[in-house]
Amino acid sequence: MGKNRLEAFSDGVIAIIITIMVLELKVPHDPDFRALIPLWPVFMSYVLSFIYVGIYWNNHHHMLHAVKEVSGGVLWANLHLLFWLSLIPFVTAWMGENHFETGPTAAYGFVLFMCSVAYMLLAHGLTANHPKNATLAEAIGEDRKGKMSCVLYLVGVALSWFAAWLGFIVYAAVAVLWLIPDRRIEEKVVEEIEQEEQSQQG
Repeated sequence: MGKNRLEAFSDGVIAIIITIMVLELKVPHDPDFRALIPLWPVFMSYVLSFIYVGIYWNNHHHMLHAVKEVSGGVLWANLHLLFWLSLIPFVTAWMGENHFETGPTAAYGFVLFMCSVAYMLLAHGLTANHPKNATLAEAIGEDRKGKMSCVLYLVGVALSWFAAWLGFIVYAAVAVLWLIPDRRIEEKVVEEIEQEEQSQQG
């Protein structure tokens, strides 16, 4: 089956997730700039989560650009990813409102971990038993970066129980690793297009 509806639905859900997150930024009633100071934990949580949602949207777009077919199992795998992404606004608000306390920060890391696992399962679903998606399979390979991210999230969750700020630093570090879109997929798609053009010219 085609992938257009999956892309459109995913884009809509991700847009709603971002909207929900920004609504958690409550406007202070005091017009003085000092009124913004108590809001810094909420704002920092929002910034990190916005970056994460942006990373998933970006890589999701690249991944689907490289595939030519999806199946019913892929649709469910995509819903699984969207489920965990939809929990990001909740744990973001919980962590920010409680000034990065242990429990909320650990819960935030667990949701990020599950998002990472769900993304890997989606990628596996798109490549397993789908010969037409060989480009994506070749681009992803063993996906060491994705597996390393899963491990780091668990490290961040564990560290959060000792010092929540350490967990937050780990989550931020993983975000930095993924700020640049996955070039493997982009380069593979470009290479495939060039090969097709050369074969047509030949």
